[in-house]
Amino acid sequence: MGFKERLKEKRLEAGLTQAQLAERVAVTPRTIQNYELGARRPNKLEIVERIAAALGTTSDYLLTASDLYILAAQEQGGTKAARDIESLVGEVTGLFAGGSLSDDALDGAMKALNDAYWIAKERNKKYTPKKYRKDNAE
Repeated sequence: MGFKERLKEKRLEAGLTQAQLAERVAVTPRTIQNYELGARRPNKLEIVERIAAALGTTSDYLLTASDLYILAAQEQGGTKAARDIESLVGEVTGLFAGGSLSDDALDGAMKALNDAYWIAKERNKKYTPKKYRKDNAE
């Protein structure tokens, strides 16, 4: 069960409509609808925490380990980084699907790949011309 299913489950348990939850979280009803449909995800952990508080649960319940990696990538590196990590997580999960790998071992593998992604990204900065680097404030 992923974020969208857990969100809907907890919202219904709380007896809230999408509009009521949206009002409590300070987002639009369309945003909650998109989250439940899986068309979008929260792009900040703060939003997930506000949703969790409004539903009387925790962000740890709403988010899987994969969701946390993607959300962290979104906050750290933007949309492209989130897409890259989401793709990486999907490939790793698919690679070990149906195998005998424990959840802890799978989580460790995803963490290692996530760390490797950010290390490679940092090392590759030196190949980007200075005028295109984000840290080149003028």
